[in-house]
Amino acid sequence: MAVNLVNVEQVSKVYGTRALLDGVSLGVSEGDRIGVVGRNGDGKTTLIRMLAKLEDADTGRVTHNGGLRLGVLTQHDSLDPAKTIRQEVIGDLEDHEWAGSAKIRDVLTGLFGGLALPGFEHGLDTVIAPLSGGERRRIALAKLLIDEQDLIVLDEPTNHLDVEGISWLAGHLRTRRSALVCVTHDRWFLDQVCTRMWDVQRGTVHEYEGGYSDYVFARAERERIAATEESKRQNLMRKELAWLRRGAPARTSKPRYRIEAANELIADVPPPRDTSELMKFANARLGKTVFDLEDVTVQAGPKTLLTHLTWQLGPGDRVGLVGVNGAGKTSLLKALAEASRSQGDVQPAAGKVVVGKTVKLAYLSQEVAELDPNLRVLEAVQQVRDRVDLGKGREMTAGQLCEQFGFAKEKQWTPVGDLSGGERRRLQILRLLMDEPNVLFLDEPTNDLDIETLTQLEDLLDGWPGSMIVISHDRFFIERTTDKVMALLGDHALRMLPRGIDEYIERRQRMEEMATPASAAGSSAPKAAPAETVSPQAARAAKKKLQKVERQLDKMSTRETALHAQIADNATDFEKVATLDAELRELVAERDVLEMRWLELAEDA
Repeated sequence: MAVNLVNVEQVSKVYGTRALLDGVSLGVSEGDRIGVVGRNGDGKTTLIRMLAKLEDADTGRVTHNGGLRLGVLTQHDSLDPAKTIRQEVIGDLEDHEWAGSAKIRDVLTGLFGGLALPGFEHGLDTVIAPLSGGERRRIALAKLLIDEQDLIVLDEPTNHLDVEGISWLAGHLRTRRSALVCVTHDRWFLDQVCTRMWDVQRGTVHEYEGGYSDYVFARAERERIAATEESKRQNLMRKELAWLRRGAPARTSKPRYRIEAANELIADVPPPRDTSELMKFANARLGKTVFDLEDVTVQAGPKTLLTHLTWQLGPGDRVGLVGVNGAGKTSLLKALAEASRSQGDVQPAAGKVVVGKTVKLAYLSQEVAELDPNLRVLEAVQQVRDRVDLGKGREMTAGQLCEQFGFAKEKQWTPVGDLSGGERRRLQILRLLMDEPNVLFLDEPTNDLDIETLTQLEDLLDGWPGSMIVISHDRFFIERTTDKVMALLGDHALRMLPRGIDEYIERRQRMEEMATPASAAGSSAPKAAPAETVSPQAARAAKKKLQKVERQLDKMSTRETALHAQIADNATDFEKVATLDAELRELVAERDVLEMRWLELAEDA
């Protein structure tokens, strides 16, 4: 029988006139891995701070098991700025002691990319004071994970981690014996790590078995049973549920709820995006050219990030862009944005960017744009315009769009200066969409957004007819909103990944495995015979072949979508369906061959 570690009994907490938690009773036992979700401001962080006894409850009590070893990662670290990373993380251990610990080696490699901490000028002996918030956060996380605990409480642990770091952290937490309570908006992470969910809503906490996908099933089922009219069924949860069931069934490895009921719930829900219809609309709005890059070199100051890049962002393309930090993701977007603003007059360091004449770009950067703090939320949106056309006949007023993004009518009159960081991020996205762009660049759009706001944003983007590039460490958001993934692997090239982020993780692991033996050999090792030099002309030719195959794969994907639509439209014409199905099978076979060809070329490029 599992030992109970923490008991929360009839706990209440009031801020001002608002009850964040009202008579909440919960428990955490050995082996529990609990994810905490809910809207920003509904009390997630307050709940886990009281759980960890970092904050007192107004009423009720929190009791810990005697001798409980508790580790807590808060949103603000308590590191001593005068100390070095070695002093905070390793402590008094000698080099041979910590280097002999598999756990310490694993944590340092997973969070910092190697035992020498390659991202820090003086490695472990780097002083903490001048480091950024993201670097300090990784140090605090490393310090926590190296210790042994009975219970770990984490508040947004994936902040400032890239895709690889998040993947490593998920794997690490799955193998730990410690119980876990975690607040995060990263839905992929919740699915990978958690076996129970706490949903904080309006002062109460609803408990669910399973990870995020199971939670979506269970919550949708509960709402289905409670619904008394058809309009109650038309909600975002049904749409996300449909996507989870149809697009990624492997996400929920242990469904504990009635799958028949879930399937019944989504029987009449169409796919999240009508790709062929959106493509037609995007072509009408954008024409044939959006961004064409020819032999482009992208630099950030003196550093060269991309060379000989030939690539095309077409009308209706929805691209997820992933890559190691510093590889040039944001710099690539900035180069395209500068070319767009100047209508092609401002060009990169080398090569040429051709911008379509009808391109109207909206660029969401990582920095939250400063607005007059005295403006009301609704006034800030109406500054852009009063109504917005979201495509496919969907038109909304500024007030309606505010409501869809979680700004209720009373909240619309809140001064901008009183908004939280997450609310300002929401307002920034709102203002971008109000300007009716036909091309969107979103650089880390999920920062500071709660899960409910993310699903609302995804719903808006589903019907948005234009071209889009998304940079995000939230792989759930990328898989949900984009149709293909491209990667910057730090080798000055942009590569398409037919299998998405899973393929990116595999490629990065192979690159690290190839680099490790070389570094371990040391300078004393005999030098290998020089590899055959590849001329710049041959390298460019190889890249062109790769890009040609990528364009062919794009066309096949478009044709495959069209065939699926035709089969659906002619469902009662069995002869026509048989003909279309034969064509579809042939296309899929051709695509498989072409993907193998792509993999061969990618290895050589």
